[in-house]
Amino acid sequence: MKICVAGAAGAFGMKHLDALAAIDGVEVVSVVGGKLADIEALAAKRGVAHADKTLAEALARPEIEAVILSTPTQMHAEQAIACMKAGKHVLIEIPMADSLADSEAVVKTQQETGLVAMAGHVRRFNPSHQWIHNRIAAGELKILQMDVQTYFFRRTNLNALGQPRSWTDHLLWHHACHTVDLFQYQTGEAASEAFGLQGPKHPTLGVAMDMSIGMKVPSGAICTLSLSFNNKGPLGTFFRYICDNGTYIARYDDLYDGEDKKMDLAGVAVSSNGIELIDREFVAAIRDKREPNASVAQCLPAMRTLDRIERAMR
Repeated sequence: MKICVAGAAGAFGMKHLDALAAIDGVEVVSVVGGKLADIEALAAKRGVAHADKTLAEALARPEIEAVILSTPTQMHAEQAIACMKAGKHVLIEIPMADSLADSEAVVKTQQETGLVAMAGHVRRFNPSHQWIHNRIAAGELKILQMDVQTYFFRRTNLNALGQPRSWTDHLLWHHACHTVDLFQYQTGEAASEAFGLQGPKHPTLGVAMDMSIGMKVPSGAICTLSLSFNNKGPLGTFFRYICDNGTYIARYDDLYDGEDKKMDLAGVAVSSNGIELIDREFVAAIRDKREPNASVAQCLPAMRTLDRIERAMR
C-alpha cells in the first residue's frame, strides 16, 4: 500500500512516518508540506521517492492509495475533501476540522465517495484506554466519573518539538476533542449536557489559555475536563476513571490503578504505541474494505458536542 504523509516534517508527521515503518506491506512514497528544502531533505533521509510543498501534486499521482494528514488544523477539512475527491483514502490527524460545519462536510464527502476516512482520535487506540474499553464491553466496569487534566506550557507558538508553528493550536477543537470523544466512546452515549468556561485570551495568539468543560451522558456518568496552556509543571493529559469496580489512571499508553500501581497491559494490542495502532487500523480498514474504528462518521458526535460547548462559552 502506497501512502503519502502530508505535514511529514512536523512533530506528528514524524510519528506517523515511524509508525508506518513498523507496518508490513506499507510504503511511504510521498511526503508533503513545509519549506521545499526541508521536505526534500526529509525525503532523502527517509528514502521517500517524492517530495513537494503542496498536496495537489501528490493527489495527482495514481500510485498513491491513501494520505495521512498531519497538517495544520485549519487545513484539515479542505485537504481531506480534496483527498477523497481525488480517490484517496484519508486519515486526518485530530481534529478532522475546527468547526461543526466543516466536520459535516468531511462526513458528507466520505458518504458520497465510499472511501475510508478516519479521524486521528488516538485515545481510542492507546492500550490504557483499550483495556478500560474491553472491561466495559465485558460488563466488568461501569464509568461513574472521568476527571481529566490536559496541561501544557505554551505561551509562545511552538510545536511538540519546540519548533515555531505556522498556525495556532486550540484548547477546545484540538485538545478537548480527545476527551470529548473518549468520554462518549467509553460510555457509548452522546453527552446530554455539556458546558464550558474559558479564561482570558492570549494577547497575540488570540486563543483562550485556560478552559474548563463539564459533560454528562443520559446514564448519569459525568466528565470534568481541565485544560491549560499556562501550566508550568508535568505536561500532557492524565485521565482518572472512577468506576463502580475500581479507579484507574491512564497516562498515555500506560495504566495505573487507584493506588498508582502500574498495570500489565501485555496482550491488549500488538503495539504499545498509540500512533502505530491507529495507523494499523487505517491500513486494515482499507485492505478489508470496512469502516474503521474512529471513522469520521463515528467521530462526528464529538464535534457536535464541541460545537455545543463553544456556543455555551460565547
